[in-house]
Amino acid sequence: MFGGLVLGTSTASAQEDQIDCQNAITQAEMNMCANQDYEAADKELNAVYRKAMASVKATDTELADIDTNLVGAVEALKNAQRAWIGYRDGQCELAGFEARGGSMEPMLVSGCLADLTKKRTDELKELANGFGN
Repeated sequence: MFGGLVLGTSTASAQEDQIDCQNAITQAEMNMCANQDYEAADKELNAVYRKAMASVKATDTELADIDTNLVGAVEALKNAQRAWIGYRDGQCELAGFEARGGSMEPMLVSGCLADLTKKRTDELKELANGFGN
């Protein structure tokens, strides 16, 4: 059973590599392309989050030199990101209800995830550029 799962995953991955997402026709192709878009957005978000975290760490270091009671940017970013993830996941689950149980549901959810993730990435870019730079 496990081997079949691995084979199925390998086959799905090979199919995803062959899809021309600019010309996706079937719903399955559109679902896979929407998921690829989300995965790319998530990868960029994680890279930008690391930069934003480095920026707020530098801010906390500078503030600690003035007064340790001023420190807290790192914890604030962590809290904000956790809250945002909860919002994003709930909002995108809700978006899927437009086609609940249908073949379009995964595309709607992935599209929402990609959209909100790209918007959050832009926010984090501003944060990374605004703190300590």
